[in-house]
Amino acid sequence: MNVATKSLIIHINIGNQKRTEFFDEDRIRLGTETDCELQVRTSRVKKLGLWFEIRRKGEDYYITKFDESLDLLLNGKSLKSLVTANEAEWVAIKDGDRISIDGTGVNFSFFIVEPDSALVKVNRFANVAPFIEEAALEAATSSKREDAKIFLRELAKELFRETSLKTKLIISVLFIFAISSLLYFGFSFISEIRKTREQVAKQEEIIQRLEKQIQETNEQLSNLDKTSQQIIKTVSLAPNLRVQYGDGVCLIVGTYDLVSKQNGKVLRYPDPSIYQPDPFEPLEGEGIKPKQYPNQVTLTTEGNGMPVEYDFIGTGFHVGNGYIVTNRHVVHPWEEDDLVIQMMKQADAKARVKKLVAYFPKLPNPIALKVVALGKREDIAIGVIDPLLATSEIPALPIDNSSDAVAIGKMVVSIGYPNGPDRLLAMLDDEEARSISARFGNSRQALLNYLAQAGKIQPLTTPGAITDLDSKRIVHDAKTAEGGSGAPLFGQSGKVIGVNFGVFTENTATNMAIPIKFAVELLKEAGWKSPEEIQNDQAKQTQAAQTLPK
Repeated sequence: MNVATKSLIIHINIGNQKRTEFFDEDRIRLGTETDCELQVRTSRVKKLGLWFEIRRKGEDYYITKFDESLDLLLNGKSLKSLVTANEAEWVAIKDGDRISIDGTGVNFSFFIVEPDSALVKVNRFANVAPFIEEAALEAATSSKREDAKIFLRELAKELFRETSLKTKLIISVLFIFAISSLLYFGFSFISEIRKTREQVAKQEEIIQRLEKQIQETNEQLSNLDKTSQQIIKTVSLAPNLRVQYGDGVCLIVGTYDLVSKQNGKVLRYPDPSIYQPDPFEPLEGEGIKPKQYPNQVTLTTEGNGMPVEYDFIGTGFHVGNGYIVTNRHVVHPWEEDDLVIQMMKQADAKARVKKLVAYFPKLPNPIALKVVALGKREDIAIGVIDPLLATSEIPALPIDNSSDAVAIGKMVVSIGYPNGPDRLLAMLDDEEARSISARFGNSRQALLNYLAQAGKIQPLTTPGAITDLDSKRIVHDAKTAEGGSGAPLFGQSGKVIGVNFGVFTENTATNMAIPIKFAVELLKEAGWKSPEEIQNDQAKQTQAAQTLPK
């Protein structure tokens, strides 16, 4: 049965380097020789060979040999002097003793480990525990931890020396295989990632192309939808305008005569009886010359001759508050009639409007029309009707005064009364038209009154396009005729952009209109206000009423 003995722990400090070794041998030699149990290599001590020897005798350790040329200190006292003073060859080493080589920074600390020390409490040896605790804390707080590094390095060297060549080769092969496998799998993984990224990039590119194509397709569909809407709007523009604003377009009918500037009497044609032969006068052929009659008809204010009167027709449209827009030559037709001008000049006469009325589609009776403004340069006239009679049955036509609304090629719609009552009769059945004509004969006034009461006053709607224009004229091909002067010309916006005033008799597809801006200027001079201005005035009045103190 083996008897447990004490062991020895030696802690070596060489400058900043530290190392701890455990020994269970009976003899421990310390020095630079290779056969020493604790071989120390340092440039701090020049002396080579054995420095000192420790032997275990019984349960104690003793210093049995030492190099006297080294200044060895035991717990700060000279080892040589201790041997001389004790007159003993051996010097005992106790737990916690320290041997140092003076002036070199090399020292050795000794700790004796009792048998079965694992069963002993840590605090049993007060002189051991503080050092171990201090060493542990110092090692834990050291950034380099040199002791652990040296220990691991020495352990690795020892394991390498003890390992056989065959084992080394196997380990090397396994290591190379592991590295190769890692490189292979790493390269494969990287290749797969690269391929995946390339596929993702291609898919993203395809998706971007598809999104771009979808966007272009959506834009094309949107453009097609807009074009379709424009086509539908263009096709349905004329009938829609007729339904919405046709009842605001009126047939203007009037009568004027000529009166003397001197006495205001009506001019008349000569009495036809003066041209009849006298029954008591001898006939021709009996040697008597025939009576000479004047070649030119002379108008007079005397006698029983027929008064000089003329009927006229045209078109006008309501723009709100009872204001009617038409042409100047519609309400003053004598200014465009060369024969009438000559007659007035010869007789020193002037024209006088006897009657001027407006027929609206939904009203059974005509409304008196009064001229309040005449254009000086442009063929525009402004008339008014009683605002109380301008009910909801007579809509106000909207006006588009912007320059963008007028352009060559844009669609236009004309709503008017070309050919006056003749066209209205032509819209009836032949039998009904003949019956009405026979009933009213040449009385245009009676004929129109009958048509109004029968609800037959309906304007003609004709579409067309702008073919030419300048600052004062809009040329278009919406068909019209005499009687259509003063008719509103609608643009694609569904608002009035011009006023018809002329037609080429040789080419009825070439008609002219005056831009609506000239009519707006004359309307404002006459006191007209646009719906926007009326709304603003009402808002101001409401705001002013709200601010008044209660």
